Amino acid sequence: MLLTPQIIYKNVEAITPARLAELGVTALVLDVDNTLTGDGSQQLDDSVAAWLDEMRAAGVSLTIVSNNTARRVSPFADRIGLAYVPMACKPLPLGLIVARRRLGVPRAAMAMVGDQIFTDRLAASLFGIRCLYVLPRTPHDKNRFVRLKRRMEAPFLRNYYRKGGVTHE
Repeated sequence: MLLTPQIIYKNVEAITPARLAELGVTALVLDVDNTLTGDGSQQLDDSVAAWLDEMRAAGVSLTIVSNNTARRVSPFADRIGLAYVPMACKPLPLGLIVARRRLGVPRAAMAMVGDQIFTDRLAASLFGIRCLYVLPRTPHDKNRFVRLKRRMEAPFLRNYYRKGGVTHE
């Protein structure tokens, strides 16, 4: 199904290079808010910085694809040394198309990492790549529209767990 997560991770740190190798994934497209950092935050947890270093050391290509403006994403991406695609228009796959071209990998080697079903998961589905869904880093979203979407995501998350899905830690 387009919206039910394929796999859920507690956070990005739970995604390992070994698991990516099993999946044949060599490139990750990363969301920012509530995926790499808290909602609207410019701070990067030490554990996420270590995870990024681990991914780089394993040869995993990384880029950011965000619906936020360049003004929001640029300082964050520059500080952590990642290229980025702002105003990605997710769930449309436009940002993923740009990211794939920049990364120079086939779709089969790419995965989207994000915390929202109606943007990240749906964009990945429409583009034909795997989505590694992560639980939001913070419990409170500042954006009222995102809060509404979180309530609408609940049936899809319940469907995942009802079918035997687990949260990978």
